[in-house]
Amino acid sequence: MRTHGWGGEPPASDGEAAARIKEATHRCVGELGGATTIAHVAAELGISRQTVYRYFPSTEALLFAAALDGTRQFLARLARRLRKVTDPGEALVEAVAYTIAQIPAEPYLRLLLDPQAGSRSMLRGVTSDTGRAIGNTLLDHTAVDWTGRGIGPERRAELVEWTLRVVQSFLLDPGEPARSGPELRAFLRRWLAPAVAAATDERQAAS
Repeated sequence: MRTHGWGGEPPASDGEAAARIKEATHRCVGELGGATTIAHVAAELGISRQTVYRYFPSTEALLFAAALDGTRQFLARLARRLRKVTDPGEALVEAVAYTIAQIPAEPYLRLLLDPQAGSRSMLRGVTSDTGRAIGNTLLDHTAVDWTGRGIGPERRAELVEWTLRVVQSFLLDPGEPARSGPELRAFLRRWLAPAVAAATDERQAAS
């Protein structure tokens, strides 16, 4: 690895180098959002773009790694809220409502889900690899036995996509006036929860 740059303190290992690159990416995303590129991250660290490319082959790969890392604390908080929720519909209601409430303070969620965030194409789509990975992690953090409820891999992938699309639609058009808190949860319980219940009932009836 290169010995100059890095603020005069080069990393002691490749693992440390990759970690410091991700930390610099977090700082750049906090300032620049989806406009962040490898050139910005390299400049933040005082190293060349080629050095960053040694660890991350593209800006997409770097933002992917940073997004998964950057949403970890959010997902941990969500997991604590959902750890006792075993009903599929209620789990999705709380996951959607909490995610919408937290997006203003979560830059990577904005990149992934907010169509007005000006993000890069890799992070803009809810069906991107990054969006699906975080959506699956969201389901994993509930106490719901999705397989036992009849939601196998194919249906689970659809559920992840649908849930992320629901969140994105609220960001695109929050309504007049925008719903939040108990009002949003009540709205989701009336319309989102029954759809989830119908899907689980359908799969169980067919088994």
